[in-house]
Amino acid sequence: MTEPLLYPLLAVDPPKVGDWWLDARLAAAPSGVAYTAHSEAGEQVMVVMLGEGATADAAAVDRLAGTVNKMHIDTVVARGGRGQADGRLGHRYVEQADTPPAPDAAPIAPWVALAWDGSPAAVAEAERILAEVDLSWLPPKGTPSGPDYQLPWIDKVSPGPARAWPLPWPGRTDRAGWLTILISWIIMMLLMALAVLLAILIFQATPPQSPPPPVPTSASATGSGSPPPDSGSPSPQSGSPSPASAEPSPGESGSAQPSPTMDRRL
Repeated sequence: MTEPLLYPLLAVDPPKVGDWWLDARLAAAPSGVAYTAHSEAGEQVMVVMLGEGATADAAAVDRLAGTVNKMHIDTVVARGGRGQADGRLGHRYVEQADTPPAPDAAPIAPWVALAWDGSPAAVAEAERILAEVDLSWLPPKGTPSGPDYQLPWIDKVSPGPARAWPLPWPGRTDRAGWLTILISWIIMMLLMALAVLLAILIFQATPPQSPPPPVPTSASATGSGSPPPDSGSPSPQSGSPSPASAEPSPGESGSAQPSPTMDRRL
């Protein structure tokens, strides 16, 4: 038996859809993508999930639900996402109770997990389901004229929104165990303690700063008993006469007194 071709996952592909971890791509169409996937118990399935454009179209979501409801009950392992809880196989719907809802988040892309035997017939079944959604199997009607009609979301081929909780490690295809989470928590606590220790050492190494000396004010100088210096009064060294030298001597007066010798001469 010929093995189907497997293609690596792209960066836009979610790591997990429902309870299934994606392994590789099988087929892609404007309406969605088909993947190989496995559960934590090791069960292999094929997951068909609608793309971003088809998820926003209620008619495309209904076409996928109608196609899945017409399939054999043993073929459909599980289903989930927008508009997949009703119909004949509505009991296969899986509610993701452990996924916290995001505020104002887009609806989860519809998906279905089918039995996978690794045959090309399974890949052809996935391509048929996607063709039922984007109506590419319909033959053209009448004579082509005027502009061609196409679905408004035909160019939005990215995988639809999906949520996985808790988040896996990059490059991992299964959920992180409790041991990994515990080790991550211990490493985070050690890094926080190291940061606090470095901050303490940096602040302790700073030399103490002494306050500047106080500046004396006029009030403090008056209270000490010494008069403040008067810059306007002349100092003794300036050459001005002292108060004692400024007063006239007894022999000096404003009027001239004749001496006795001068009287005898006259």
